[in-house]
Amino acid sequence: MNLGNEQKSLEIYTFVDPLCPECWALEPTVKKLLIEYGKYFSLRHILSGKLSTLNLSGKKQYETIADLWEKTASRTGMSCDGNLWFENPISSPYLASIAVKAAELQGKKKGIHFLRKLQEVVFLEKQNVSSVDVLKSCAQDVGLDMDEFLADLHSESAAKALQCDLKITTEMDVQEIPTLVFFNSNIEEEGLKVTGLYPYDVYVKIIEEMLPMKPEASSPPPLEEFLKQYKTVATKEVAEVYNMTVTGAERELKKLQLKQKVEQLPAKYGMFWRYNEW
Repeated sequence: MNLGNEQKSLEIYTFVDPLCPECWALEPTVKKLLIEYGKYFSLRHILSGKLSTLNLSGKKQYETIADLWEKTASRTGMSCDGNLWFENPISSPYLASIAVKAAELQGKKKGIHFLRKLQEVVFLEKQNVSSVDVLKSCAQDVGLDMDEFLADLHSESAAKALQCDLKITTEMDVQEIPTLVFFNSNIEEEGLKVTGLYPYDVYVKIIEEMLPMKPEASSPPPLEEFLKQYKTVATKEVAEVYNMTVTGAERELKKLQLKQKVEQLPAKYGMFWRYNEW
């Protein structure tokens, strides 16, 4: 059944924060859902600001966050290095969220790519994303119009867009992140809210129950195509999308490394790979 240009039956709101390690850990699941069932739903990212509103000053606060990052990374296989909070702490988390909204003003896709790039530089490279230079580098990497991005960074439009996200968070009573809210085309019905991280099958079951017919899962693209599309991926993401063990996924990625198709990136937990564009 081709739903190509038709109205998609479901809409999923995903409530995230650029600095939330659990949101980062949800990435493999979201990729797999988009690949297998993306023809049935549209995805909308909402920045909840739950972490951004924290008062992030003080050594004790940094220690707590660093500890959470380390635990999340070792549990989920999506590396995030808590040492950032001691070596290069993020002074203004609000600016990172505003930057995502500024990127989104150049298109939804650009906004998603920018958010992912931001997560990579935070969790893997321990960079301070409240630095305008770091934000500029992320914007360049995902091909944003730089003049437009820098103007939007301090614009009312980006601030309003973020306020709109925070309003939706409050209206939907989202208390924790990540949270996914599933809506079907019947606007009378309330959305189904799922808070936290669950196994992939839980999300599939919800999609199946909300659709009038049993959805058919699409097959993932060849691995090299997947890497080309996403540029930088974790072994964990490949394992999830291709139903492999982490060891099996690593083996396939190392074969591509030998062919110089990908390079391995250093990470504190697990491994990440970057596609080589020749």
